[in-house]
Amino acid sequence: MEQNPAYSPTRLPLPFPSGFEAEERISYRGPMGDDTWAAGLADRFADAYGTVKGYVRTYVMHQQQLEHLPPPPASVLDVGGGAGHQSFPLAEAGYDVTLLDPSPAMLDKARRRLEGLPDEVRRRVTLVEADGEHADRAVNGRRFDAVLCHGVLGYVEQPEPLIDQLCRRAAPGGIVSIMTGNAETTAVRPALERRWDDALAAFDARTGVGVLGVEARADTVEELSELLRGRGVEPVRWYGVWLFADWLEFGGAELDPADTKQLAAMAAVELEASRRDPYRRLSRVFHLVGRKGGGS
Repeated sequence: MEQNPAYSPTRLPLPFPSGFEAEERISYRGPMGDDTWAAGLADRFADAYGTVKGYVRTYVMHQQQLEHLPPPPASVLDVGGGAGHQSFPLAEAGYDVTLLDPSPAMLDKARRRLEGLPDEVRRRVTLVEADGEHADRAVNGRRFDAVLCHGVLGYVEQPEPLIDQLCRRAAPGGIVSIMTGNAETTAVRPALERRWDDALAAFDARTGVGVLGVEARADTVEELSELLRGRGVEPVRWYGVWLFADWLEFGGAELDPADTKQLAAMAAVELEASRRDPYRRLSRVFHLVGRKGGGS
């Protein structure tokens, strides 16, 4: 597949496109119809949209994805995509987006956000209510040029069934893009918040509490890479996501999202750090991109 020619490592659009907002996922625990987000968490999700940390995350991941996505109008499946904060910018760029999420509350937010987008963008977006473990049935077996799953994996009890679906929904030569918590940095947040006993215990922990107060499992790049390889998807690159913005926030610094000059400068530094060791290994979240083999 041809790499997206629109990628430019120096491109820092400000103000950000309409989809560049923060996101934290907690769904996928419990059966369909048991909508955790309906209990007010969707509103807390919305409150985080305009934060510096949210802008940094969505901007950095968008740039990382553009390094691997084929040109539009390639098809994209966003599994656990919430209100579309990562995939709607792709629809704005010309991609054909299917957003799949089990939460009616989050899908309602997605619909309301779509109402504010141009008609040609809305026509490129399909919303589907289903959980990721049943993606094949929900999309009638369709395969996609890119399958995204960002901020979801840590909230499922067993990751394998969801990873099975992500890899099966990718077309031959398509990409699988997963963002999840970094098990190598679980002590960072409690340490920066000066919770020293928690930080000491976190060195040997595989779970942590996210910003919405929900416990999630963390993964390692190596373990997740092996899970992908076993399903015919070869990892091609991984990145860090949150580093300096994360540390500043948890250290008590006040970051102003209205300071666009500072925001652009921070985003540029975060993007560069996301590609380099040792910085990417120190990120609290990582982003792994793999490519499906051409056989099946």
